[in-house]
Amino acid sequence: MNVHILDPLSDRRWDAFVDRHSRASAFHQRGWLEALARTYGYEPFVLTNATADESLKDGVVLCRVSSWLTGTRLVSLPFADHCEPLLNDLGESLEFMNWLQLQADHKGWKYIEFRPLPHVCHGTFGLVPSHSYCFHVLDVEPTLEQIFRGFHKDSIQRKIRRAEKEGLSYNAGRSKQLLDEFYRLVLMTRKRHQLLPQPRAWFANLMECMGDKVQIRVARKNDIPVAAMLTLRHRSSVIYKYGCSDERFHNLGGMPFLFWRLIEESKASGVGKIDFGRSDLENDGLITFKDRFGTAKALLTYYRYPATKKEEPGMGRFAETARQFLSLLPDAVCSQAGKLLYRHMG
Repeated sequence: MNVHILDPLSDRRWDAFVDRHSRASAFHQRGWLEALARTYGYEPFVLTNATADESLKDGVVLCRVSSWLTGTRLVSLPFADHCEPLLNDLGESLEFMNWLQLQADHKGWKYIEFRPLPHVCHGTFGLVPSHSYCFHVLDVEPTLEQIFRGFHKDSIQRKIRRAEKEGLSYNAGRSKQLLDEFYRLVLMTRKRHQLLPQPRAWFANLMECMGDKVQIRVARKNDIPVAAMLTLRHRSSVIYKYGCSDERFHNLGGMPFLFWRLIEESKASGVGKIDFGRSDLENDGLITFKDRFGTAKALLTYYRYPATKKEEPGMGRFAETARQFLSLLPDAVCSQAGKLLYRHMG
């Protein structure tokens, strides 16, 4: 098969290809791949039909995740909400999928996973649906007045006005102070939801590797951080990737306030859409919150080869017990646990 492998961390053709491809996103950028490699030791590579001296016209980016705990597999891409195979037609898709499936069978990989956006169908070529999520996108082409009128009057509009009345202050950027404030709120939020926090190094590496494509926004009340978010940008699209808050101040409307600032700034800088990211289907509260910004909603489905076994009976109860235990641990211990275990989750 006419399949070649390149290293996207050193081959500058990948940067140029991602910059010009209409379906590329922030998750395709070399900065995201480099942050994955630095933080978790994953090995990114790209499959392409182009030889070493040709310009790229197609590319499928994956990471090799090697774990004694969760098995060795290929993922496109770890911790990304979605990642399109940047191919031109079904014939190319078949060629690359056949090559990958032969490699998976030969090398004994646990599975190969793809995370295409909803408008792309990959339910063929031996790939089977794995997990599904709810996916929201906000069109910011209308005027700010039109966008604001599309918000839920009580849950969003009223809370934005409450935040402004309370005098919440706001900063955006990439400073160490903003990262520190953001990460403290990450620890609070993950513990509140009984989830393992990402290692701080992940966010620091994202900021260093992706440069000005990453922004942290923090809302404060009397100099106390009450809500924060981290966003990624690629051309005319922004991805809301991480959000966190101090529940003691939820009544002040910190998160709606930050989203409104994000929308205002995105609109001013020529952004056409804001990707609100994926939500677990059982997380009705988060789905409803995103719905109330007037977003468009779709089903986001991941695909794998081969099909993986369903969760064994009793594993759900074990996971719930583990989550409850983690919520009782000090922040420093939780952060260290995240540093040790997150690399096995990609």
